[in-house]
Amino acid sequence: MAMWNPWRGCKKCSEGCLHCYIHKGDAKRGINTNEIVKTKEFDKPLIKSKNGNYKMKSGLVYLCFSTDFLIEEADEWRSECWKMIKERQDCTFLFLTKRIERFMDCIPDDWGKGYKNVVVCCTIENQQNADRKLSLFQTLPIRHKCITAQPLIENVEIEKYLQGIELVVVGGESDYRARPLDYSWVLNIREQCIRQGVSFEFRQCGTHFIKDGKWYKLKTKNLRNQAKKANIDIKLKELY
Repeated sequence: MAMWNPWRGCKKCSEGCLHCYIHKGDAKRGINTNEIVKTKEFDKPLIKSKNGNYKMKSGLVYLCFSTDFLIEEADEWRSECWKMIKERQDCTFLFLTKRIERFMDCIPDDWGKGYKNVVVCCTIENQQNADRKLSLFQTLPIRHKCITAQPLIENVEIEKYLQGIELVVVGGESDYRARPLDYSWVLNIREQCIRQGVSFEFRQCGTHFIKDGKWYKLKTKNLRNQAKKANIDIKLKELY
């Protein structure tokens, strides 16, 4: 697995952004997150070593995990990224977006039904955004689709949007002021995935976690381990 952040910086655009880890991290380093700039690794996928091989190895590449691939301020750079993605057919590029409504304005002319080596994850956090975003997401020409409900801040019903979805990822919010994650919400989404034959992953608990009516406060370092201990993931096929 590789990481590729051709630009950095982001702007809050939904309820899920309230305690965004990108903004929190930048604040500690005195960086203005609202300034979107190209990074030194912009052309990372094409850089080669002395022997002529790509330095970035084949396989899964997490794209723009310190920003949003569809953010408006990056419109002038994105076409170059698409060319690099198309060249690196040995890699699968996965990006999350809170701006799925911009998708059709951001794809290359030869997109067609979608590039085979691109996975698009639409993020949701509550029912309102689930209905607004996923009703559009299900109509878009994308070969590999997944849904990321993280941070999940209320119970959501998404079963009617799961056709064509390969994976749903659920997780809580990480912050001392985090909104709570109720385990029953997680299990509800899991049941919806089971009924529709969609893979499911419980990525992390929330700092404030409710299970069987009991309220727990967890340390950030334990959020993923606690979710893994629940042992409720469903892997129906090899993904990416």
